[in-house]
Parts: sequence; structure tokens; C-alpha cells
Amino acid sequence: MKAKLIVIAIALGLMNASAAGQEAGVSMREDNPFARVSDLDFDYPPFDRIESEHYLPAFRAGMAQQKAEAQAIADQGAVPSFENTILALEVSGQLLNRVSRVFFALAGAHTNDALQKIQQELAPELAAHDDAIVLNGALFARIESVYTRRADLGLSAEAVRLIEKYYTDFVRAGAALGSAEQARLKEINAEAALLQTQFSQNVLNEVNAMAVVVDTREELTGLDEALIVAAGKEASSRGYDGKYVLPLLNTSGQPALSSVQNREVREAIHRASVARGVRGGEFDNRQILSSVLKLRAERANLLGYPTHADYVLEDATALTVEAVNARLASLAPAAAANARREAEDLQEIVDATGGDFELEAWDWQFYSEQLRQQRYAFDESQLRPYFELDNVLKRGVFFAAEKLYGLTFAERFDLPVYQEDVRVFDVFDVAGTKLGIFIGDFYARPSKRGGAWMNAYVPQNGLMGTSPVVANHLNITKPAEGVETLLTFDEVTTLFHEFGHALHGLFSDVEYPYFSGTSVPRDFVEYPSQVNEMWATWPEVLANYAVHFETGAPMPQALLDKVLAAQKFNQGFSTSEYLAASVLDQALHQLAPNEVPTAEQIPQFEADALAKAGLDIRQVPPRYKSAYFSHIMGGYSAGYYSYIWSEVLDADSVEWFKENGGLVRANGDHFRNTLLSKGGSREAMSLFKDFRGREASIEPLLLRRGLQ
Repeated sequence: MKAKLIVIAIALGLMNASAAGQEAGVSMREDNPFARVSDLDFDYPPFDRIESEHYLPAFRAGMAQQKAEAQAIADQGAVPSFENTILALEVSGQLLNRVSRVFFALAGAHTNDALQKIQQELAPELAAHDDAIVLNGALFARIESVYTRRADLGLSAEAVRLIEKYYTDFVRAGAALGSAEQARLKEINAEAALLQTQFSQNVLNEVNAMAVVVDTREELTGLDEALIVAAGKEASSRGYDGKYVLPLLNTSGQPALSSVQNREVREAIHRASVARGVRGGEFDNRQILSSVLKLRAERANLLGYPTHADYVLEDATALTVEAVNARLASLAPAAAANARREAEDLQEIVDATGGDFELEAWDWQFYSEQLRQQRYAFDESQLRPYFELDNVLKRGVFFAAEKLYGLTFAERFDLPVYQEDVRVFDVFDVAGTKLGIFIGDFYARPSKRGGAWMNAYVPQNGLMGTSPVVANHLNITKPAEGVETLLTFDEVTTLFHEFGHALHGLFSDVEYPYFSGTSVPRDFVEYPSQVNEMWATWPEVLANYAVHFETGAPMPQALLDKVLAAQKFNQGFSTSEYLAASVLDQALHQLAPNEVPTAEQIPQFEADALAKAGLDIRQVPPRYKSAYFSHIMGGYSAGYYSYIWSEVLDADSVEWFKENGGLVRANGDHFRNTLLSKGGSREAMSLFKDFRGREASIEPLLLRRGLQ
């Protein structure tokens, strides 16, 4: 407690120094909702008071404040200490943190023209702001002084790790470079930040602009009735009365491809999907991608790394490009062989049903669904009535969390939300104390980027006594008014997956904000969420939530058994499309600046990289092609391999749960206490070993994916 009192006192002193920002003309009105900590429960954001015009003043005041705080730390006459340097940095930038967490969450979940304009305007400013702090020579000298004496300061292991992380972060950001190199680094960071923002906005805007228009209902035969109604409603909203619009998701594959019987419509959907970002015009991302890759490669060279991938992976559990390349190379041949065998099986169905054509990418999902029916005697349309959203959430996701961890949930309707579909829940721990707040944003809309993700509006930490407010975002197609939301099995799995991330944030029990929740290496962060997927098909959980949305009757045992038996179905396709995207990510980022392809060369570069990896399968496109690969413009550059890397840990952990009795409190408590609560406060793989009792084995993953 003494250290906490010291650092808060320091922070209050530095807040006075931040008045320099106000004097320099950076002002923010007192009634700006970001001006102070929210007075709502758990510092929950006051969404009902936040308007677009509040962001820029808050950002600029926040940047000025944090810059003044950092300079005050650097200018101190006192000998550098953990309290007056490292902890002072930890509590700096509170205003900037508040506005950043809300703004960037909503820029992904519920954007608009105003937010997109602000995002473009802010990108270079925020990059310059970060550089002003991490390239502050006097500040780095103080950090380095504490770092060199860290073993003699009598600090906790978590405090020592905090010192080491600050020192490493500053060095990796260029703090040890000369002035000329730092000047170039600043230019690179500003330019890259703007280009990355433009890339991501192009992906979202093109998806909204180029959805597939279908003229007649007959052409959608096979599609679920609720989805047809939703497509008609979407068409009307876009001025296509009497027609049907199928919006695109961010992946290459599109859900409608599994059920639409009309092959021409399927082909149109597929071609529209994979043509994103390369068709010319305002949304073409090829030149932006090429420019970003060159800037990243140059920055890596400035910092002493051969490539951007080398730079990224040094800070991951993988550590080296060699380790990642070896993992991908070890999995690709078996995955591709499986996919080619699956393609032969599907071609047999095409031939047997009178199709006079060779199987193509737009046929795969449709005929694999037919093959699933042949082998397991069920299809997705039989499952959907048993996967109503509220049942899956409350009787599935929440039920598993209650059984495993003792959590309970209560929906709230008094807290403001940023969009009418968003839901809010209090989360209570086993003793009945409130643990945190969970926000669920489940439906797709034009203002939301594709995919699914979790974010923390308020991260837990003991230093400032904050409790977690976390959110999950999915992209489930919203049915027409009054129609129940029925999920695909993939959407069910995604709901469990994302809640695994939420648990990682909710269970966080660390002292320092730096280590809160999901603040772990990129190739470790997916691991706990992947483990949580296991409960989607755990018999006790599945039987509890898989009930018919109209009758309440449980899913027939025979159908349930078929669902479980089919889990390895189509794994060649699934693994190959994922590995193909991972290979592209690594290929693009394992380049020197002079090796980066031009905009015109990108399609051929992709083809060559996939051929080299043995993943050039005509009917299995990468899950993402480069021009709409949003992951690599965000935190997953040279990191998309993380899902398969984490899945090694996940599959091994699932075996541990099975060996130890499955869905019981003792297992949940062990997973929570050894791993989920620790955030990034310890080295990631040491946490895994604390949980598992040994190093990870790859065999369970190979067995799961049929790659042994």
C-alpha cells in the first residue's frame, strides 16, 4: 500500500505539470464526458453523453497531459527509482487512456463518417505522441538507470518484470538509436499509422459498398428463410426494393455459400468476396499494402532486425521466424493432402448429382454440406432451431462459466449503450461479490468491422483499484423484427471463444495496468479463448442450451451424437485455408525493403508464396487475401500464425480437463488461479507449465485436426 500511496501522490503532482498543455492552447471543456473518470458503476463509459465532437479535444488534451507528465518524470532531480519513474509512468496518461479505449472500441464496433475522419486525422498525431515519449532521451536514461539496478531494489517479481518490460519497450521503439535514425523512425511511424487506418477503413467501406444483389427469391433457394427475409430488408434499406442483398463478411468464404443452390449466385458471391481490395478505384488496397510493408521492413532494419517478422516474433513466445516457419511447414503438407482428398470426395458428389463441372471454390461449402449430410445424416439447417442466441448465451456460455468458475450473471438495463442491440451484464464471483461488467454486442451492421473480438473498456489493476469492464463483439446476421436469432454451429463456437477472452479480462488479478487481462504475447492470447470453445460441445453444456427455440424440446440425442462425431469433418479445408493466410502473413513480413512487391506484383507474390508452401489449392483460397487481411494491419502483423500456435496449448489443455473430470469447479479454479488471473505478470509459457505441469505436447492438436 505504501508504494501505491507514493505513486498516486507523484501522479497528482504530475497532473499539475500537465497544465502546460492547457497553456499551449490544448483545451477541453469541463462538460466533456472524458474530462473525468465516469461516475457510473465500475467506471463504465457514459455512452449516452459521448458525441463525436468530444473525441478530438479529449485526445489532444490527453496527449498534452501525458507528454507533460512524462517530461516531468524526465526532469526530476531525484535519483531514478521504481516509484518516481516506472510507477509514475504507469499512472500517466489517464485521460488519454479513457478516450482511447472508448474511441477505438467504437471505431471498430459502431463507426460513422465523423469517427472515420477523426481516426485518419489522429493516426499520425498519436504516432508522433508515442514517439515523443519513447524517444525522450532523458526519460529513457532514468528507465535504464532503474533497469540496471533492478535486482538490488528489493522489489516483487511483478515489479521487476514491469521494469524490464518498460526498458525493452523503449529499446524496441528506438530509444537507443541516434538522432538521425530517430528522426526517420518518427516519419515512418506517422506515415504507417495513416496508411494502416486507410487500409482498415477501405476494407469496411468496400464490404458495405459491394454486397451482392440478387434479383429474385428463387435464386436464394436453400438459404434459411430468416436470412432471406433479412436479405430483402437489407435490399430495401439500400434502395433495391423487391430484390435481395447479401452483405459480405470479412473472410474469403461467405456463410451463404453453404446453402444457396444456384451455382451462378454462389460464384457471384465468391468472386465479389475475393476481389476486394484489388479491383481498382477508391477501395483498392494494393498500393497501401505495399507501402506499409516497405515502411515496416525499413523500421525493422533501423532497429537492427533483418525483417519485420524478426522484430515482431522476438517479443512473442515463438521468438524466431525459424520456429514459426518450421511449425507452419510441419502442418501444411498433411493439411493440403487432407484438403485434396476432401476435394475428390466432393467431386464425386458433383458427378453423382449430375453436375457437369469441376469443383470450384464457390462449390466447396455447398457440397461439403451435402457430404456432411451423407456421412452424418444432418445439416446446418437441422441444428439452427436448437441454437437460439439467448439460449446459447445464458444456458450455454454463462452456464459453463457458472459450473466451472462459480460465476453468475444479471442483465442490466440502466446503463447506457452505444447501440440499441448492445446488452450489459453484471458478473458476480462465487461469493456473490461483483467481479466486473460484461458487454455483449452480437449483431452485424454496416457500422461494425467484420470478425469477432474482445476489448476492455476498463482493465483491472490493483494499483489504481479498478475492476474490469469488458466487451465481446460478433457479427451475427440480425433477423427481421420479431424473428428469433438462430445461430450456425460456427457462430456458437465463436460465442464461446470470445467469452474465453472475456474471462481472461474478468479474472485478471494483477497489480499493474501494464499486465492486465489479455496483455500477453499475441501467440498466447488466443489460447485461453480456444480452451473455452471446448464447453460448446461438452455433453452437459450442449444438452443444457441446445433446445428447440419454439418447443423447448432438447436436441435429440441422435442428432447431438452426430454433431459430436462430425467435429473432425472438413478439417483439411479449415486447416489449409487458415495456414494459407498464415503463410501469406509471414511471406509478406519476412522481406527486406527492396524485396517488397509492388502493388501490381502482389497477386503473383501471393500465388508464389502459396505454391512454395504447397497450399496452392484452387478450391481452397486463403481465409484472407492480402488486400482485405485486416489482421495484419492491426496487432497481428507477422502474428496470424498465433491461432495455430496457441491451439497446441489449447488442445493439450483440453486433454488435461478431460483427464481431470471436465466441467468441475476444482478444474476451473486451477485454470483461473494458475493462468487466467495472471495476465502478463509472468512469462507466458511459465504460466502454461504452472497449469499443465509440463511442457506442451503437439500430439493432441495433430489428432484433433487429423494431421497425425
